[in-house]
Amino acid sequence: MANELTVLRLVMVPFFVVFLAMGGTAGRVIAFVLFIGASATDLLDGRLARQRGLITDFGKIADPVADKALTGSALITLSALGELSWWVTGVILVRELGITVLRFVVIRHNVIAASRGGKLKTLVQVIAISLYILPVSFGVARPLVMAAAVVVTLVTGVDYVASAWRNKP
Repeated sequence: MANELTVLRLVMVPFFVVFLAMGGTAGRVIAFVLFIGASATDLLDGRLARQRGLITDFGKIADPVADKALTGSALITLSALGELSWWVTGVILVRELGITVLRFVVIRHNVIAASRGGKLKTLVQVIAISLYILPVSFGVARPLVMAAAVVVTLVTGVDYVASAWRNKP
């Protein structure tokens, strides 16, 4: 069940992008619902896998890929639409891809589990992206929450690298 939720998240990504790019109130609302739904599967799949002892090699690889596909596609689409600065998208994506590569490199020796900071990073990113997806203006809140997302993303990235360095074989 956990792996199926991860696959569902991956399947939702192209539909989310289409509705986000379509624009208009209806497109934005549908994109928002898809984004929140896909984000919820991230929370559920991890919880189910831990509770039921269903942690698999597929899940260890596919879950972070699905996460990056969702947030990455949202950031890239928002930047392509001119609604989010490309430097924000670049900073977040470089960190996300770098930590994903780091996880793959150390997976033979050690699993880098999501930390509390990593979970906070995901939550702040989801909130920030959601504020940009919704078809209403939030004034100064959008850039402030996105700035917080960038800061938390960078700080947790440094923390993951330090943790991997401390736990190297």
